[in-house]
Amino acid sequence: MDQPEMRPAVDLNLLTALDVLLAECSVTRAARRLGLSPSAMSRTLARLRKVTGDPLLVQAGRVLVPTPYARELGERVHSAALEARTLLRPAITRLDLATLERTFVLRAGGGFVELLAAPLLAAVCAAAPQVSLHFVPKPDRDARPLREGPIDLEIGIVVTSAPEMRTQLLFRDRYVCVVRSGHPLLSEGPVTVEAYAACRHVVAMRPGEQGEPIEPLLEERGLRRRVAVTVPGYMDAMRLARASDLVALVPLSCLGNPSATSEGAVTGLASFEPPLPLPGFNICAIWHPRLEADPAHRWLRETLVAVCRKAAS
Repeated sequence: MDQPEMRPAVDLNLLTALDVLLAECSVTRAARRLGLSPSAMSRTLARLRKVTGDPLLVQAGRVLVPTPYARELGERVHSAALEARTLLRPAITRLDLATLERTFVLRAGGGFVELLAAPLLAAVCAAAPQVSLHFVPKPDRDARPLREGPIDLEIGIVVTSAPEMRTQLLFRDRYVCVVRSGHPLLSEGPVTVEAYAACRHVVAMRPGEQGEPIEPLLEERGLRRRVAVTVPGYMDAMRLARASDLVALVPLSCLGNPSATSEGAVTGLASFEPPLPLPGFNICAIWHPRLEADPAHRWLRETLVAVCRKAAS
């Protein structure tokens, strides 16, 4: 009987090396990340070239650039390397918060960081003093950082096109208008839609966004706002409104309490209901399913929910 052909064993260390090499496009930087010497990294690259049958990285002037095949491999290699590291990580059978050492990367808007990051950190440190939180900005709503691993948890509105993401409601929010205390708009009773549209406005807008939800409602009535300035985040909009006669539209939670009344809680600002009805929206925790059963990640999610519920109560 013919014996099955024996294939050489695959060295999974090469997968991690290839992932780092394609990310860095530099033997020296890849060696530094993996704790190897440049010569050892060069030998690893030579092995990878032999295994794949492709040069992978080629010289272009003074830098290395990936070949078409390497670019094709890039995302698949990163996902496979991440999955391998997850599979080979020691299982946590009992979560000991007192000795847990971990850094969680959270992506959140500036409003959340300014208002709820401090109580979240206090709750985390009280239970797990060696755990760190690393907040990063949210310039867009791209799901890839959650899929690929750089982001552990996102906080915000669920608009991702990635259907596999897990979500949990943190609190319900809605929009309010804010102006500086003593603004002329507030001197004549309830704000009409015409008076609102006649003001100059500051708008918080990320790249790629199309405007605020009040825009189409104004257009239906033949009205248009004068947008004097756009800024990256709601807290920037509130600061400008406080220092000028500009009007800002922001989530109620930016005033300090997601379940508060329309009376603003921020010094120097007054708030009022938008002159047109706007739907509320959910602020959620969002994470990738590979972290669903991770005990430490589950504890972080539970802590986040508790902090948000306390702030809203």
